[in-house]
Amino acid sequence: MSALLDIKDLHVHFPVKKGILQRPKSYVKALNGVSLQVEKGETLGIVGESGCGKSTLARSIVGLQQPTSGDILLNGKNYSGAGAKELYQMRRNVQMIFQDPYTSLNPRMKAGESIAAPLKAYKKTERMQTRVKELLELVGLNPDQHFDKYPHEFSGGQRQRIGIARALALEPELIICDEPVSALDVSVQAQVVNLLQDLQKLLGLTYIFIAHDLSVISHMADQIAVMYLGKVMEKLDHHAFQNQVSHPYTQSLLSAVPFPDPVMERTRERIVLSGELPSPANPPSGCVFHTRCPRSTDRCRQETPALIKNETTGNEIACFHPVENEEYQAVDRERVLTF
Repeated sequence: MSALLDIKDLHVHFPVKKGILQRPKSYVKALNGVSLQVEKGETLGIVGESGCGKSTLARSIVGLQQPTSGDILLNGKNYSGAGAKELYQMRRNVQMIFQDPYTSLNPRMKAGESIAAPLKAYKKTERMQTRVKELLELVGLNPDQHFDKYPHEFSGGQRQRIGIARALALEPELIICDEPVSALDVSVQAQVVNLLQDLQKLLGLTYIFIAHDLSVISHMADQIAVMYLGKVMEKLDHHAFQNQVSHPYTQSLLSAVPFPDPVMERTRERIVLSGELPSPANPPSGCVFHTRCPRSTDRCRQETPALIKNETTGNEIACFHPVENEEYQAVDRERVLTF
């Protein structure tokens, strides 16, 4: 398989302006050297704490946020810093499903109108009404009942299905799912996740799936990137995520997942990180995780580790002191990470 999306050393810095002249006094480094690849037909999951840069990465890929530096290549063509005309062409192949299914829909537009909006924007009006009805059926909604309803007349899960149908309207190759189930009831989350998986198999879609819930990520993703303070700490496949992580930060995230057995939940050892998440306006020197890492040394405080392959585990990891298999005996991740 060839890479559909190739992100190279991506930086996004937001200026913090002060004074009467509003000159930049510092910069919030939302993304600080992110490099990732997404293969055709696969799902790349992205996890990390709030403020680590997940949504900024998503917005940069679809052209809603201009990067400070770095490259974003889609099918080999670089769209970093592209003009309006190039972005217009690119967005036909890259669409986004937003976190809140209510605020992402225009309350004054009926469901059919919202789904038809991308078709109108790209002047694909031939058979438009038929196409919209086909999309409604594809996401499990009855066209006769739902075509002329407004967003407030739908449940949260139904609104998200409309958002998915709208994202599919132009037949994109890549869909960015920015926490698409976090605002939904738990009972509805599984339905939407299963719908996304069915659509991927049917249409050959490629996903970037952003979520806080590690069980959802484990269920959806083929490859998983763990982000912290604007950097990728570890990239690993689905099997390694469940059985053998290498980075201390990834280990701490998995340690926080509740265990379904109440007895084991009370007795198992958790990895509690000390301190607070540093400010992206003033990130630590060296490894950005060293202020909270139980394995940090002087080298971690002075040098920045590159994201390289760990020959022991096969994971890509940015760490001078990775967790080896004999040191970390994983709990039954198949039970912990069940969605």
